[in-house]
Amino acid sequence: MPLLALGLNHQTAPVALRERVAVPAAALDQALRALRTMPGVEEAALLSTCNRTEVYARVADVADDTVGRWLAEHHGIEAQRLEPYLYRHHDADAVRHLFRVATGLDSLVLGEPQILGQVKQAWAAARDAHALKTPLDRLFQQCFTVSKRVRTDTRIGAHPVSVAFAGVRLAQQVFARLDQATVLLIGAGDTIELAARHLADAQVKRLLVANRTLEHAQALAQRFGGYALPLADLDRHLAEADIVISATASRLPVLSRAQVARALGERRHRPMFLLDLAVPRDIEADAAQLDDVYLYTVDDLDQVIEENRRSRREAAEQAEAIIELQVGHYMAWWHARDRHDALKRLRAGAEAQRAEALALARERVARGHDPETVMDWLANRLTSRLLHAPSAALRDAALRGDTDLLRAAERLYGLDEAATLTGATADDAGPAA
Repeated sequence: MPLLALGLNHQTAPVALRERVAVPAAALDQALRALRTMPGVEEAALLSTCNRTEVYARVADVADDTVGRWLAEHHGIEAQRLEPYLYRHHDADAVRHLFRVATGLDSLVLGEPQILGQVKQAWAAARDAHALKTPLDRLFQQCFTVSKRVRTDTRIGAHPVSVAFAGVRLAQQVFARLDQATVLLIGAGDTIELAARHLADAQVKRLLVANRTLEHAQALAQRFGGYALPLADLDRHLAEADIVISATASRLPVLSRAQVARALGERRHRPMFLLDLAVPRDIEADAAQLDDVYLYTVDDLDQVIEENRRSRREAAEQAEAIIELQVGHYMAWWHARDRHDALKRLRAGAEAQRAEALALARERVARGHDPETVMDWLANRLTSRLLHAPSAALRDAALRGDTDLLRAAERLYGLDEAATLTGATADDAGPAA
């Protein structure tokens, strides 16, 4: 069964489509179990972030399109509409793609470190859902090793770069002095924590953290000298914010156009910078139509991070070389696994022959046959049965002149030159001179 990597990302699909196929962490188990019931899907893992939704699977040849159709149907999208945005990678290309994703080479921000944690979460979720078997499980574990080596052996992670960092950099371009700005963070996950850290480094004047769970907001605000508030109090404090950065896991917007409009009125239309790092989006898109509002999403960060991309290209080239070597290592194991399966089938067949012959021999002894005679019969039967298939194949090879198979058999069975596979024996050689 071939390996398949199928999905869409920030390079192939707009945020409006990506948010429709995003799978929240709480729904991963159900989605994986549904995917595993599809015909031909042997094992699978599902990676869903703000920039990508991808399925990694081992599938039957006939099931290649099944995964794409499942992805569309699971999210209530017509398959024909989703198909143009999908990419597919098979076998070594699928392995290479996962390694590039885990090391940040396929990220919006080249080399960003957050994606590795997200890949690990996808792997853990697939394990918990019993959706993994040895080949895919081994692939993910090897990708973690590859990512660690890339981080250790190259300078791709030498600078603090992430989507959150790029967002803060963009905010600095709009508000030249962050030390005079009030920033409201909505959410308390990894992205918001990174944003809080970069804002603290930039010595932001005032930091507010709003979250549905107040305890999480308090823990984050305490670490970075901010003020925590429940999401229900958002309207009371929104007008205080010069900059709003939002990244929650909500399936619905947490900030509406009407809320932003009211806040602008209270601010006497002093500009507001809104940065929506969530997929699905946290801020209603039509808020961008309001005067004095500057609304950006993750798709708008591409220009901001172009300079970062240029500075990391040399490290990325080194990382690609490491990845290429590790792809070869995994595929060598993959092909050896096929040969190991053949060995298991050979042993299983021989064991079946042994069990059958032994059962017949015991029946003969039970019926009173001479044990010595039965032992001779058993040995002859096993020899005949085990050598029948290879003997027939070698006779056919000799007739066809297939010397490669004959030489391989000599190596396999440890035959010497004196006992060739053409049928000659010591008795056929004639009397000594």
